[in-house]
Amino acid sequence: MNIHFKPIHKKNILSILPLLQKINTTTPLDILKIRVLEMIDCSNYECVGVYDENKLIGISGLWYSVRHYVGKSVEPDHVIIDETYRGNNIGKQFFNWIYEYTKSKGYEAIELNTYTGNRKSHKFYYNEGFEIYGFHFVKILRDDNTFY
Repeated sequence: MNIHFKPIHKKNILSILPLLQKINTTTPLDILKIRVLEMIDCSNYECVGVYDENKLIGISGLWYSVRHYVGKSVEPDHVIIDETYRGNNIGKQFFNWIYEYTKSKGYEAIELNTYTGNRKSHKFYYNEGFEIYGFHFVKILRDDNTFY
């Protein structure tokens, strides 16, 4: 394996869709594609990848903001490592890279959300030193009240 990490250029953003679909199984592909294209145009969003040679094997979105309670913060979002590469310490390496990468941009804290049923991620984030400080609530405003 030749693992390395780097930002994903805007023109290549749709390359994340196969991995993104593995963790987002309820959103139709056409809607997912539209949302990803909208996200990449946001000034406070960036997507970074894990590569084995030239093969994309992991992703994380990074949402940048300033919070009154913690300062300049970054939120990793839609984090996934391809299942065939799991168990090789790549997630830990990826997060160490994210820590250094975002610190070099002047960010002071990382906060994130994870699905309540994703217990493996909970263990990973606890081991990374994350603590639970609150709950993430969602209210759907679409007329169909469906989460997708």
